[in-house]
Amino acid sequence: MENRVFNFSAGPAVLPEDVLLEVKEDLLNYKGKGMSVMEMSHRSKDYQAIFNDTVARVKKVFGLDEDYEVLFLGGGASTQFLMTALNFCSDDKEANYVLTGSWAKKAYTEAKKAGKKAHIAATSDDRNFNYLPKDLAFSPNPAFLHITTNNTIYGTQFKKYPEVPNNIPLFADMSSDIMSKPIDVKKFALIYAGAQKNIGPAGVTMVLIRKDIMDRLQPDLPTMLSYKTHIEKDSMFNTPPTFPIYIVGLVMKWIEKKGGLEAIAKINEEKASLIYDTIDNSGGYYKGTVEKEDRSLMNVTFRLPNEELEAKFISEAAADKMSGLKGHRSVGGCRASIYNAFPMEGTRKLAEFMKEFQKNNPA
Repeated sequence: MENRVFNFSAGPAVLPEDVLLEVKEDLLNYKGKGMSVMEMSHRSKDYQAIFNDTVARVKKVFGLDEDYEVLFLGGGASTQFLMTALNFCSDDKEANYVLTGSWAKKAYTEAKKAGKKAHIAATSDDRNFNYLPKDLAFSPNPAFLHITTNNTIYGTQFKKYPEVPNNIPLFADMSSDIMSKPIDVKKFALIYAGAQKNIGPAGVTMVLIRKDIMDRLQPDLPTMLSYKTHIEKDSMFNTPPTFPIYIVGLVMKWIEKKGGLEAIAKINEEKASLIYDTIDNSGGYYKGTVEKEDRSLMNVTFRLPNEELEAKFISEAAADKMSGLKGHRSVGGCRASIYNAFPMEGTRKLAEFMKEFQKNNPA
């Protein structure tokens, strides 16, 4: 599309152009209904059809069966940090966490703020989160194990998920790599994801809960913080984020047209390899910030020889229609976020730009 930049932002992030064009086409008059989806009552038949189609497409793309509930909630993943602990950690148990970055730490901290016992089963804090810990040490009576599957700030991603005993449910924050590859969903008792990186716009959070853990839900919680509330009302206890949910459904349709998660994963690997190969073949000019075996396919983090060159790199890239390459403020450096909808053409352009920049700006 003319005048579009290559958007490397970590989130809110790039959406498929096909989806944006369909939204544009239907914005004022959705499928001849005489109104926008944003104007529809969430309890109307027309909107219920949109909602049901979105849930069905999520189940199809992710390979979910009837063993899972699919919820669409507000509040972002940050609210899920609290809700998971409140709902599934009784007073006689401990919530267990693998700390692999800032968001994982926040999930752990929220559990403690909620008055729950929280235990660090593993952490990579000792090396500033530049790797993923492999060995777990559970507490005596764990309620669940919580992991963050992809770490947007530090650029690590689980390629293999932790093995847990059958009696310990595995929970995952998949906000930044959900539906970027096929996974064995059965391994997870609960998955949540803010939509704004891979599956939709900001404003809605998808939650998948395996029904066999429903008997562990804690009673007498505040109404809006209880999963039971939202399951019983099929995400319609209060007005849900109707427009973002509609767009999630369109993104699911786009993933299906692309060939499903297997095809998406192949494209994501090709995109990431273009940038990582450029880093690895730069003779040390560009330096990756994490262990190679734990590199993220979603968020490529790297440094240049000094901060002055980094600032120049980011500025010149932006002038060449490559936006959002500045690293997170807490770690600095550069970061290229290349989620599902990010085009191959953009990664090729960045790789070539990196080579030219190195040639023109020797350290």
